[in-house]
Amino acid sequence: MRFFFALLAVFSAGVAAAQDCGPQTVCEIDGGSYHLKLPKGAGPHPVLIWFHGANSNGAAVHRGGGLQRDFLEQGYALLAPNGMTRPGRGENRFFFAGRDGARRDDVAFTFAVLADAQTRANLDDTRLFAAGFSAGGSMAWLLACQAGDRLQGMVSVAGALRRPNATDCAGLTGLPVMQVHGFGDGQVPLEGRAIRDWHQGSVWEILDRAVQANGCRSHPDRIEIGTDFRSRIWEASCRGAPVRLDLHDGAHGLPKGWTTRARAFLEEAAKHGD
Repeated sequence: MRFFFALLAVFSAGVAAAQDCGPQTVCEIDGGSYHLKLPKGAGPHPVLIWFHGANSNGAAVHRGGGLQRDFLEQGYALLAPNGMTRPGRGENRFFFAGRDGARRDDVAFTFAVLADAQTRANLDDTRLFAAGFSAGGSMAWLLACQAGDRLQGMVSVAGALRRPNATDCAGLTGLPVMQVHGFGDGQVPLEGRAIRDWHQGSVWEILDRAVQANGCRSHPDRIEIGTDFRSRIWEASCRGAPVRLDLHDGAHGLPKGWTTRARAFLEEAAKHGD
């Protein structure tokens, strides 16, 4: 009996070590690394894939804030791929096919991360969501466009689909998408902006693609004007999934309260999609 409990302790320690993907110790796989933070309980846990902004990393999911309060503490596993280090620049970023020499297929890498994480934790990949900030928000759009059939919803904060890109955005059909953006954002303007040989992309353009993909009418079904956000919502007219734009008065950043609104949108949309 003592041998059994000793063996169980060794096994448990091994599982704990395998799940140790904290801010200092990352999970390594072929092609890169990622961070994983698990909620309490045995699972299976719904998963929020979080894409960090430029010059950041996935360790952001281990800090306090809205992701912790509104997702982790509500039972979601937080899965955060790390961007690649740009040669000679030392910055982590996600790369887009069609530019940057396509150093890594980050959509494929994201699902390799998910597959590895599933060997470490009890994750429910039928409840898989994606979100990101700035360049990570652009990456979330790319994932939605290319592999939206594997997601139950996506939220982009201050990012839009970059150009050029190698996708026809077929994945947006039937996928709930939400854009959170600052009216005064000069880093990623609503209209997008050209940077050397590429373009950050227009929020209006990618939202229009989502609206068309979901069979919604061209103008919003309703508009909500609140104290902190002004929302344009396509829902009642959509044959597919809802599309939502939440504008705030700030600049380039993560506005207070965005995670509460994002989880409410994703869960409501997923409920109606079942």
